[in-house]
Amino acid sequence: MGPRRRSLLASAAGAALLVGCSTGSAGPGSSDSGGSSAAGRIRARAAQDSQELVRQYDAVIAAHPALAERLRPLRAQVAAHAEAFGGAVEPSPGASPATPGPEGSGAPAGAGAPPSPAVPADGKQALALLAAAERSLSDRRTAALLRAPGELARLLASVAAAGAAHVYLLTEDGT
Repeated sequence: MGPRRRSLLASAAGAALLVGCSTGSAGPGSSDSGGSSAAGRIRARAAQDSQELVRQYDAVIAAHPALAERLRPLRAQVAAHAEAFGGAVEPSPGASPATPGPEGSGAPAGAGAPPSPAVPADGKQALALLAAAERSLSDRRTAALLRAPGELARLLASVAAAGAAHVYLLTEDGT
């Protein structure tokens, strides 16, 4: 079971790298001219959704430090997804998700950030909460593919696939 989990995690990491590679031509000056305002809204929503998911990971890690080693790689990928969509995410906090980030980072976890999400006291329930959030977000991104122009659609597909891999890793009995 161990090598299979590592292989899937490596595949998810590869998907995150693909996401990083695919964002170069989908910026503000891309050739997606017809639906650029729609693409901008999709991109902004995707960044916001990933930022919220990072906050959920941070809250679970803070509430369940024993899960930190398992969750940090997934949290790092979600943060990379937010950045690929143009969002800003603070570095992974050491002990608390409320740790302020660097000045001018534009990260949402600063003074005006929403409160940390509630986390179940049971570790398995906390993992199930993260898995449900990942699954829901992956489904929304898959649905958004129909409205997204070329390069953004590829980015959404890649990130949705990584989210599906995260669901598997969060629900497998590896604790």
